[in-house]
Amino acid sequence: MSDRPSWGATGDRTARAEPATRDRRTSAAFTAVRYPLVPVPRLSVDTVARRAGVHPDLVRRFVALGLVDAERDAAGRLVFDSAAPATIARVQRLRSGLCLNYASIGLVLDLLDRISLLEAALRRTGTRSDIPPWT
Repeated sequence: MSDRPSWGATGDRTARAEPATRDRRTSAAFTAVRYPLVPVPRLSVDTVARRAGVHPDLVRRFVALGLVDAERDAAGRLVFDSAAPATIARVQRLRSGLCLNYASIGLVLDLLDRISLLEAALRRTGTRSDIPPWT
């Protein structure tokens, strides 16, 4: 099957006619459900530390403080999702840029996430305020 438009008998280009029974709202773009074919890769403590540029003990400390989410595998080792290095970099930027301690960084991260959710909700509803966004 080809993606190219069909050619008429006279040599002019004619678009392929779509079946009349096909509803545009049920096209593949709107109803496509994506299932991962492979499991989501989980990162080890050493991999996260190397990608974030920090020591593995610091990554373990961030997990203990609740700044970075981690799970335990069957062997009891910490495993992280692929966003963990970015979260650690965010914590490091807050620590160095604003001179915050780790307890206050947790609060700031929670507030920033909450602000992002509220701004996304405003964008979805189409409501605009007179105040420009703070970001």
